[in-house]
Amino acid sequence: MVKDTNLNYTLNVIARWVVGLVFLFSSFVKGVDPLGTTYKIQEYMTAWELFGMSFEWALPMANFLSVALVCAEFVVGVLLITNSFRLLSAWALVLMMLFFTATTLIDAITNKVSDCGCFGDAVKLTNWQTFWKNVALDVPTVWIFLSRWLRYRRRFERDWIILLAAIAAMVVFSVYNIKHEPVVDFRPWKVGNRMVEEREAMNHMTFRNMATGEEVTVDYPNGGWDQVPAEYKDFDKWDVVSSTSDAPFEVKADGFSMMDLGGTDHAIDLLLAEEGMVVVTVHSLHKMKPQGVEEVKSALEQAEENGTKIVMLTSALPEEVQAWLYENKISGLDYLFADATAIKAMMRGNPGFLYIKDAVVVKKTRKAEDLEVENEK
Repeated sequence: MVKDTNLNYTLNVIARWVVGLVFLFSSFVKGVDPLGTTYKIQEYMTAWELFGMSFEWALPMANFLSVALVCAEFVVGVLLITNSFRLLSAWALVLMMLFFTATTLIDAITNKVSDCGCFGDAVKLTNWQTFWKNVALDVPTVWIFLSRWLRYRRRFERDWIILLAAIAAMVVFSVYNIKHEPVVDFRPWKVGNRMVEEREAMNHMTFRNMATGEEVTVDYPNGGWDQVPAEYKDFDKWDVVSSTSDAPFEVKADGFSMMDLGGTDHAIDLLLAEEGMVVVTVHSLHKMKPQGVEEVKSALEQAEENGTKIVMLTSALPEEVQAWLYENKISGLDYLFADATAIKAMMRGNPGFLYIKDAVVVKKTRKAEDLEVENEK
């Protein structure tokens, strides 16, 4: 038992505030985007196995587990800071940190899930950084548990009010952010962000030594042929195997593309269009509800009236898209393809609508009537 001294109690207070604030921050950045947390839980369920048994059977529960996890973190954080239900919060904290530490250690070793999502999209950490972060939190966690009896007072009514209020607040906050786009957007496709940046175009030329077969790749900027070592310019000794160049522009979102049926990526050209464009994001075509179909029709009608280009970006197969358009009597809607994860990073809604002009995200909404695109005629 830890002795009841002023120093020990002060350390308990400091430890509770440090861990509590981390838990509050973690729960907020996940609660602001619970669907993102759902996708991360689904990734764990798909990637992990226990004694040869996968967790894919639990995929339908991912949304519930997302809200439950966010609420648990938030409630523990609130209880720690307000010194409420100190015995309950100490035990809950220890169990949660044991689970988090073990999970992130396995992640760091196996790398089956590249990012645990512990801080949502707000802060990205590697698996090892996440593990050591948890180890650092384990230190004050142990002290909180060992000193849980120090100057403990039961304040039954006060503690219950705080507990129930914390649960209610985070449930309402999470559900709101499920039904709408996140109130605070930490993703690349945030309103106001410019999604294309210029970069120095580099050339990559591979030379092969005719005598030894050795291959060497030399990188140099446009107009920088003089930077290529003179020995490789001796074409009696070196043969040019290949020569490629980077595009002068880059989309500021990992893995993003807008592919046509022929495999050509139109992302740069379409995003940079000065006349503006509506992008309809559909990360799961077969899960779209009838109301979503009507929203797509409404967006198409509005775009045609305003003379605005509109394109649907989906992860479905071409034949699935064509069948869906036919079944829903939709014509005149161009469609391109992208990875489902990249589409979810743009919008959580299915469908979602973005108005992009000169590579800047001008508007994001789940309601076509809220687009209010400019008349480009």
